[in-house]
Amino acid sequence: MEVVHPRCAGIDISKKDAKVCVRIQGRGSRATSTTVSTWGSMTNQILALREHLLGEKVTCVVMEATSDYWKPFFYLLEDVLPVMLVNAHHAKNMPGRKSDVSDSAWLADLGAHGLLRGSLVPPPPIRRLRDLTRARTALTRDRGRQVQRIEKILEDSGIKLSSVVADIMGASGRAMLAALIDGQDDPAVIAELAQRRMRSKIPVLTEALKGRFTTHHAFLIKMHLGLIDQYSQSLADLDAKIGEAMEPVVPQVKMPAKSDRCLT
Repeated sequence: MEVVHPRCAGIDISKKDAKVCVRIQGRGSRATSTTVSTWGSMTNQILALREHLLGEKVTCVVMEATSDYWKPFFYLLEDVLPVMLVNAHHAKNMPGRKSDVSDSAWLADLGAHGLLRGSLVPPPPIRRLRDLTRARTALTRDRGRQVQRIEKILEDSGIKLSSVVADIMGASGRAMLAALIDGQDDPAVIAELAQRRMRSKIPVLTEALKGRFTTHHAFLIKMHLGLIDQYSQSLADLDAKIGEAMEPVVPQVKMPAKSDRCLT
């Protein structure tokens, strides 16, 4: 089979280190040489690996997408070497592999013959934007869990607020929760805190707010409300950061001046 990359390296990455196989295709009567070495995953050791691969004049580096462990290697090598990130399942299921061949040597062999297809690794601006949006998704999910915990505490106290109010984190819901935390125990007084359209539900709210709410429930709900406010502030900060990160990614559309617009 034709060799596409005479000097190819395969990297099998784990959390602590990486096995690196450098495959150099032989010419004429010279046999193909493969050398496997172990390199740590610390930044200085990866930089030393980079110099080693440059010294070997490697033209293709293949590594598997193992958890997040590939990222330090990929990001430090991509600046000076052509790096290919491949799906581990695809590489291990290629036909012809022998059981005694290490993963790094197998990757180097497949890469040398051009038998692997690289995965898309976005450029740094897109990677930063993706990190921000993923963080926002995770925080939104965590904030929702805090709301669910408050609903469970209310159920434990016999307060059926969530059965009447669709969003207990809305203005009316927060006002009623604040009254409960402050020790107000008159359901009619708390129901009067309903705002706008919610005021039409005051009779039902009065009935739903009758329960056995104690200082124990007040403490727990106050704690979860504090966490929700922290999440909300973090989400607002993330939204601002996402807007900044999108500026170099999404081209700005400049509206023409009034004098430049076509009149139809």
